Amino acid sequence: MSPLNITHHHAAAGPVLRVAGELDYATAGALREELERLVLSPGQDLVIDLSALEYCDSTGITALLAARQRAQAAGADMALAAVPANTLRILTIVGLDQVFTIRGGSSTA
Repeated sequence: MSPLNITHHHAAAGPVLRVAGELDYATAGALREELERLVLSPGQDLVIDLSALEYCDSTGITALLAARQRAQAAGADMALAAVPANTLRILTIVGLDQVFTIRGGSSTA
């Protein structure tokens, strides 16, 4: 089991959160807390970089949906970047690939 590690920086378009480790029932609250601390402005892009994500369960996906809702409420956009193949497969099976904006690589922009 890999602990969840969330780092963030600000790019020109908005905040970038890098989520590493396992995003599951035990750790999803940490992502939600990090999102609550973020200041989002209308027109910004929140990017969640999943390039180092090792595992994501349904609670983790729910936390990602909450992040999208939070961004929308602030008038910002949200994208998932560098989604691992196993997580992308799950998102595709349940149709969330049509809900999330998904970018191929990790984002520093």
